[in-house]
Amino acid sequence: MRVGSGLCDACRHARLVASRRNRFLLCERSVDDARFPRYPRLPVLTCDGFVPLPSRDARSADSGR
Repeated sequence: MRVGSGLCDACRHARLVASRRNRFLLCERSVDDARFPRYPRLPVLTCDGFVPLPSRDARSADSGR
């Protein structure tokens, strides 16, 4: 879990990028849309590109198919 990232904590487009010394959140929306910063300033409180992650219940149901 990425504590303190705001909306990015629960966004489908956020990806954690880690090196030995640092960790960054990459917004994958930035690849196709220049309106979104590659590494947004945290915490993100509002975002037009926010798409929530599926709930744990939904992920469990999908894995049983």
